[in-house]
Amino acid sequence: MVSQRMKQLGTARSVIRELFEYGNQRAAQVGRENVFDFSIGNPSVPPPPQVNETAIRLLQTEDPTALHGYTSAQGDAAARALLAADLNKRFQAGVSADDLYITVGAAAALCCVFHGLACPGDEFLVIAPYFPEYQVFIEGTGCSMKVVQPDPSTLQIDPVALEAAITEHTKAVVVNSPNNPSGVVYTQDTLRAAADVLERKSRAYGHPIYLVADEPYREIVFDGYSVSWLPQVYKDSIVCYSFSKSLSLPGERIGYVLVSPTVRDHDEVYAAVAGAGRSLGYVNAPSLFQRVAAACCSLTSDLSVYERNAKLLVSSLREMGYTCVEPQGAFYLFLKTLEPDDGAFSQRAKGFDLLLVPGSSFGAPGWVRLAFCVQTEMIERALPKFKELAESYR
Repeated sequence: MVSQRMKQLGTARSVIRELFEYGNQRAAQVGRENVFDFSIGNPSVPPPPQVNETAIRLLQTEDPTALHGYTSAQGDAAARALLAADLNKRFQAGVSADDLYITVGAAAALCCVFHGLACPGDEFLVIAPYFPEYQVFIEGTGCSMKVVQPDPSTLQIDPVALEAAITEHTKAVVVNSPNNPSGVVYTQDTLRAAADVLERKSRAYGHPIYLVADEPYREIVFDGYSVSWLPQVYKDSIVCYSFSKSLSLPGERIGYVLVSPTVRDHDEVYAAVAGAGRSLGYVNAPSLFQRVAAACCSLTSDLSVYERNAKLLVSSLREMGYTCVEPQGAFYLFLKTLEPDDGAFSQRAKGFDLLLVPGSSFGAPGWVRLAFCVQTEMIERALPKFKELAESYR
């Protein structure tokens, strides 16, 4: 006998991964150049050269026993100090190394936070559209997830809907900006309105309602937009970060949890996050890349290609008659489907070798997500296929 929940998770793969694997199989049949895979958010630009240079320098000059050995459970102290200094320089964050817990990517960061906060009967709120693994992570704690619908015209947080969704059992609200899958960046006004709701409800129920910021796309923001530092907007904020996108290091699995020093009962919350890391087996993120990421944390890959890709897709698809949300950051485009059933639309798109993820996976039926972290030349070759897809509905 095995856990039926775990068996289901192990056999029912995510729609994103299924499309990605289908793309690999299809490429073997018709050639990679004939498959237009917009399914997965795998960065298409290399890390900045300093990443390899730093790794090589460490490998060549450091004692290998120490370099590849265990660090402190919460992460290498010097690495955490470098990360804190960078945050203080960029955001005047007022944080220290003792506020940071280095993790195996943002997924582990979120799991440590959810498990660290969760008590029996708690619920976590997420804003649609949302990263589908939130449900896996949250329900893995034994708690429930509740979806809050956004403002339909802007996909910003709707403070009225948020307030209506909060109950005495609400432990935290999860926000993701720039957003996966829509590319929307939450404005300062939006976040302040949400913070007002959380402060009011926290007072009413007599306990803090945490704001969990999932920020792997923080650095990918397009011209005219900016990402707010959430602990300065709402004091009970916990930030989950990853270097997968900013430094193009998704396979190295390195990120962190920041428990803001403004969080009530900070030491208790930090200890719970660390305890969750212990319970989940996430103690000690990869030691080499703790040091590499910390040394390079003020850098980014050349992210400009993502904005160029976004502009090309938006202008071209709108000319064809598609409706889409113009991305403000990240590397995703949300496209309105040409029929109500987004699963059927995605399936029809496969007939044109276009791999598009149904919006229902993100709590937003009637849309599909395009990950445009691909070569611009691939987008240019895909555009005639999008035109053929649109014409198939006329």
